[in-house]
Amino acid sequence: MVERLLIDHVGHRGDGVAFAGQQAIYVPYTLGGETVEVTDLPGHHPDRRRLLNVEKPSPERIAPFCRHFGVCGGCAIQHWEIEHYRAWKHALVVEALKQAKLDCAVAPLIDAHGKGRRRITLHARMGTHEVLKVGYAAASTHDIVPIDRCPILDPALDGALEAAWALAEPLIANGKPLDIQVTATDNGLDIDIRGSGPLKPATVASLSRIAEKHRLARLTRHGELVLMRSAPTVKMGAATVPLPPGSFLQATIAGEETLAALVAEHCGRAKHIADLFCGVGPFALRLAARARITAFDSDAAAIASLQKAAHAPGLKPVKAEARDLFRRPLVPQELREFDCVVFDPPRQGAQAQAEKLAASRVPAVVAVSCNAATFARDARLLVDGGYRLEAVTPVDQFRHTPHVELVARFRR
Repeated sequence: MVERLLIDHVGHRGDGVAFAGQQAIYVPYTLGGETVEVTDLPGHHPDRRRLLNVEKPSPERIAPFCRHFGVCGGCAIQHWEIEHYRAWKHALVVEALKQAKLDCAVAPLIDAHGKGRRRITLHARMGTHEVLKVGYAAASTHDIVPIDRCPILDPALDGALEAAWALAEPLIANGKPLDIQVTATDNGLDIDIRGSGPLKPATVASLSRIAEKHRLARLTRHGELVLMRSAPTVKMGAATVPLPPGSFLQATIAGEETLAALVAEHCGRAKHIADLFCGVGPFALRLAARARITAFDSDAAAIASLQKAAHAPGLKPVKAEARDLFRRPLVPQELREFDCVVFDPPRQGAQAQAEKLAASRVPAVVAVSCNAATFARDARLLVDGGYRLEAVTPVDQFRHTPHVELVARFRR
């Protein structure tokens, strides 16, 4: 059935929102004020629709720059004029604070797209008629959109798509879906493949030849080494970090540098800093240029890499410990030795750790978040515990998506 809807505004997930009586209807790739024709999405939530036609476009609508836009699920917003898009993304943070009854001015949005994404995860599946597909998941489905170019990638990922297609060929015969994570490092492409199942010697030999042909720095399967031409590393401040296979990094180099600069500014002259959910050390290794650091993360491989990198000349002592901060958050007695705490949890936030921080006497807390809603929840705990929320700065390293990062400062 074809419906005609008037889009009211763009929602927090990037979809246009229309109203049918009291019910909100969500239509991807639409803008406020547009009249659109839509149809049902069988098998999806009844409040979602598929866009058929923009009958009356918004004056804010622009032409998307990628031919896959609207089919590929990677970008939700390429069709919105940049200043209105930026205002909407800034408002996502403002609204999250408002809902949590947090009173703090939100600084202007910082664009941290830089040269583009330095890491991607591609999916490989055997499609109909035994045709291989390598690409991104389609919008709102589990289908794979074959990709041979992606204009939002850092030039350092040149060759990543070709390498992924080549590696998928000998592996997809197992019949299992593959996830291919590619990271641009200072030494070349680092690829970790998941989902292949056990490999036969002939397959390993084939993968090794492909890795050599595409000059990969390293190829691993579920973190196990297949071939390494050069140990993948990245620079973080004065340190060189050896990357574990499949390691997490900020999506863009500009994003990491922007977040780290804001963290350093908010830490001020702190002499002993705890870095919680530290990963491989993008904040710890930069802060160590001027302060003693104690870092914690549940990922033992990331902690090992941070420990190796921390021996760089000119850095103050860095102590790193593997610890699950969701199950074993630092308690107030442990937090007493720090004059500043930095925490950068995953999207689900750090409620358990925020509760312990709220009960502590740490003078300053710096929060980094990739989810405004869970940040607001955790920030509410800190404020209720006696902290003042003094600064919030949104950072846009996931341009063309509804994801926004932020850095905030709390003081007692």
